[in-house]
Parts: sequence; C-alpha cells; structure tokens
Amino acid sequence: MATLGLHLALFLAALAFMEGFAWVMHRYVMHGWLWAWHRSHHEPRTGIFELNDLFAVVFAAPAIVAIYFGANGVPWLLPIGLGITAYGAIYFVFHDGMVHRRFRVPVGKSRYWKQLIQAHRIHHAVHTKEGAVSFGFLLARPVRELKAKLRARGVDA
Repeated sequence: MATLGLHLALFLAALAFMEGFAWVMHRYVMHGWLWAWHRSHHEPRTGIFELNDLFAVVFAAPAIVAIYFGANGVPWLLPIGLGITAYGAIYFVFHDGMVHRRFRVPVGKSRYWKQLIQAHRIHHAVHTKEGAVSFGFLLARPVRELKAKLRARGVDA
C-alpha cells in the first residue's frame, strides 16, 4: 500500500511539474532559439501538421524512456513517465482540440476552461517571437491582466 501511495505521489508530482516545465520551454525555447519550429504555430496552418508538432515527439521521448525503464527494473520511473504522458494527453485535448479545433472536442463550459482558452488566444494575438504573454497551458493569469500586459506592449487584444 505504501508503494501505491508513493507511485501516486510520483505520478501527481510529474503531472504538476510538467506545467512549469512546459511554461519554461514555451517561453524560452519555443519563443527563443527554436522559434523556427514554433513560428508555424503562430501562422495559419496549411495542412494537417505543422513544424511545431515536432515538439510533441521531442517531449514524448523522456516519458517513453521513463515508462520503458519503469516497466523493466526501475519501478519508480513508471509513474513519472505516466504523469508526463497524462500531461501530454491533457495538453493535446485542451490545446489541439479545445483551443485550436484540430479535432472535435466538446468545448469546456466552466470558467476555468474558458479562461484558459481565452489566455491561449491572447497568446496568439502576437505573431512574433517577442512580446507574447501567457505561456502556460493548464494555468493562466486572469484575462484582464493578460490584456493589460499586451496593451502596455502596444498590442490590441
């Protein structure tokens, strides 16, 4: 039973950690030195995929490695890999489904989901590497605050 508790704690910790990790990666890597990939996400898509989708492959690698080794001799890595995978699944449904409508998902009606969707759309009000706001995916500042930040930068949102 203690092992189950530890594994649940590791799973939840990995899931929570991923939001901070995603924020840092989005702010400093995607809107930084790998803007060449991410730019495609801030422009109209011309097909099913965009260059930005390569990030999903890159970010899946640690989860795959953790799950593999967790199932083959290092058991505490399994819940970590599953927590990373759960975050990826939530992100995929929210970001690609609810926000960008790449596939049909019932749009969340709660204030929480509406705020996240608005925050991400405000992020896309900026089409350049610099000046964007709201880099998280499952946590977002209040919409008024984000709009005020953009206005202060000379962007109308």
